[in-house]
Amino acid sequence: MPSGRTRQFDLDEALDRALEVFWARGYEGATLPALTKAMGINRPSLYAAFGNKEQLFRKALDRYQTGPQSFLTEALAKPTARAVVEAIFAGFVRMQRDRDKPRGCLIVSGALAGGEEAETVRRELARLRQAAVSTLRERFERAVQDGDLPAGTDCATLARYITTVLNGLAVQAASGATEKELRLVAALVMQAWPS
Repeated sequence: MPSGRTRQFDLDEALDRALEVFWARGYEGATLPALTKAMGINRPSLYAAFGNKEQLFRKALDRYQTGPQSFLTEALAKPTARAVVEAIFAGFVRMQRDRDKPRGCLIVSGALAGGEEAETVRRELARLRQAAVSTLRERFERAVQDGDLPAGTDCATLARYITTVLNGLAVQAASGATEKELRLVAALVMQAWPS
C-alpha cells in the first residue's frame, strides 16, 4: 500500500504558471500566495513538489531558458556573427508577441533590486547575464578567426553592446513598447554592424 497522498496536479503545468508569476512580478514580488493561487496548489504541495521559493524560482528559470528564451541557443548556431545577432533580436521580438505571457525578460527584471532574501537570486541572474556576454564574445572571436568579422574587432565590447541593447529592449518591452518599436531599435543596431 503506497504511503502518502498521490499528487493531484500536473508538475509541468504548475511550473509554467509559476514561471509566469516570477516573470511578471520578479522574484520578491512573486509572493507565496500569488504563486500557489496561480499554480492551483497549496503551500505544502508547493514545498513537496518544488522545494522552497528559491528552488521553485530556479526551476522556473531553467524552464524559461529552455522554453521562451530558447531562441538564444538556436541563434548561436547561425553561420555568421551578423546572422546570430539578427536571430537574437528577432527571437526576442517574437517572444514579446504572446500577450498571454509577461513581457520583457525574466533574467533582466527577475531580481535587479530587492532585499537580502533575493541576494542569491540576484547573483544568479547577474551570472547568467554575464554568461550571455561571454558566449557572444566567444562567438564573435570565432567570427574574427573565420574572417566573418574584421580583424581587430573588439569582440568583448561588441558582445557587451549587443547584450546591453537586448537588456534595454527587455525593459522597453516590459514598459509597453510595441513590436514595431522593438524591431526598429534592433534594425538601427544592425546599421552599425562592423564591416
